[in-house]
Amino acid sequence: MKSAARRLGREQAKEVLVGLDSALGSSRGKAAREAIVKFLNASVPTYSWVGMYAVDGGDLVLEAWAGPAATEHTRIPIGKGVCGFAAKAGRTEIVSDVGKDPRYLQCFLSTRAEIVVPVLNQGQVVGEIDIDSDQLDAFSSVDKEFLEAVAKRVSNLW
Repeated sequence: MKSAARRLGREQAKEVLVGLDSALGSSRGKAAREAIVKFLNASVPTYSWVGMYAVDGGDLVLEAWAGPAATEHTRIPIGKGVCGFAAKAGRTEIVSDVGKDPRYLQCFLSTRAEIVVPVLNQGQVVGEIDIDSDQLDAFSSVDKEFLEAVAKRVSNLW
């Protein structure tokens, strides 16, 4: 398991945001979402799996992911699991220990923590960023602020 010292720091978050803007370039739609998840997964050591879901009626549908394996949760009803809860509430959810949160839908045996950040467009949840970590208590307020800034940058991609 990775050490807590590898958490995302403020300076690294600023650097990753600049890199994300460069990585996106003029990409739009699905190509942009695929670039984002790959870039985040490669840039932050504690992010073991990164996915982006889009709202489709009453469900979240996985549009892009990066990590060691695919998840079986490619369609999640809004309101179900941590992802569905975040979409319904319209707010970021941080789970420091997925084993202690009854909402957690297991994707990987190695996952220990999760953060889910809704993507809003004109006040409506249009998608979300879902990140797993193989480290307990992997996400801090820096991750929350950073990923909410990413969500604002990508809110026009849907």
